[in-house]
Amino acid sequence: MQYIDDSSGEDELIRLLLKRQSELNSLLEITRAINKNTATPILIQMLEVILQNYLQVGKLRFLIEKENKFVCISKYGGDIESSMILSKACNKLSKVKSPIAIADHEDHTLRKYNYFIPIYHKSKALAYALIGDFNTSGEMLGNDLNFIQTLMNVIIVALENKKLFRERLQSERFQREMELAVEVQNMLIPLKIHKDADVEVGAKYLPHQNIGGDYFDFIRLNENEFLWCIADVSGKGISAALLMANFQASLHAWAAVEDDLTNIIDRLNKIVLNNTKGERFITLFLARYNQKKRKLNYINAGHNPTILYSDGGAIPLKLGTTMIGVFEELPFLNEGEIDIEPGSLIVNYTDGLMDFESTTNKVWNEDKLLDFVKSHGSLTPDNFNDALLDHLNLVHKSKPIDDITLLTLRIF
Repeated sequence: MQYIDDSSGEDELIRLLLKRQSELNSLLEITRAINKNTATPILIQMLEVILQNYLQVGKLRFLIEKENKFVCISKYGGDIESSMILSKACNKLSKVKSPIAIADHEDHTLRKYNYFIPIYHKSKALAYALIGDFNTSGEMLGNDLNFIQTLMNVIIVALENKKLFRERLQSERFQREMELAVEVQNMLIPLKIHKDADVEVGAKYLPHQNIGGDYFDFIRLNENEFLWCIADVSGKGISAALLMANFQASLHAWAAVEDDLTNIIDRLNKIVLNNTKGERFITLFLARYNQKKRKLNYINAGHNPTILYSDGGAIPLKLGTTMIGVFEELPFLNEGEIDIEPGSLIVNYTDGLMDFESTTNKVWNEDKLLDFVKSHGSLTPDNFNDALLDHLNLVHKSKPIDDITLLTLRIF
């Protein structure tokens, strides 16, 4: 009789050792797969094979936390519930930190399963598992539940590491893209602003977050004419910077061979549309000045109106068209022409100048800007730009929420 008991005990011990060996082998295979950066669906398949074929788990629902909600990433056996139903049911056990039996739980969904297994990191729930049709009992039950929890925890940690790696990779890629965009834009912004006997130009460029979508340029065409442009490209990043570079090259090319501003704008519209397929657009103010005739021709393409100051008065220059890069054929296109008196000041700006967060109740709009130009129109271009920004900073106590570009010209 004693011999039979000893034999039975040895068999149980051997069975336990073999089971532990199988568990270690399973964990080893999962670990190897993780180290090889195996795709998530393959890891989940491996988990299901281990649970079904080795532990004889007949029913599984495995939910992981994703963007503050739980989604079911593995399910087999029985009638499949929605992730929402499963998540609501598991939420009733949110305070449970260890595997527990739930076959007698009051919740109808939970009663369909034998055990609930939570996966936590500190106080944060990372995953829940519901297992059913699982008939292990006695001394092996606690061991099996702990092994399932360990196995799932290893997979969850791997998935979290994959997520962190993707986020870091995306962050590094975004950072490099921003650096490239800054490099491109710095090459486009004029390093030296023009000044001669006929015109003095002053500019201020303040990108909101290292890289902006603003652009300005001044081109001396010949001894009697010059052209300037201020523009705002929609979007940020390297794609916006490359669009801006293409726009600058196209503007320089057409300005050198085309006298008619309407033709230049029409050409630029087609180029931008062809490059972006309508996904981006550009607003701009383009002007050409003839010193002999003292004639200014301009087109405002959906941009903030440039302000002309002369003899104590200030007027906005609004004639033109809509933004470019949206329509195959511009719905309307009007060219403005105006005589320029000696000493006139021309103030060009982007919409960031009007988009300020003010800490006071003082109003800042186009009318207020016109009043400021009238009061300070006798300043040099550089001094005017500084005075305007100081006014917003000191008087309105405002903070910019977008890129700001000022391009101011004094025509003698």
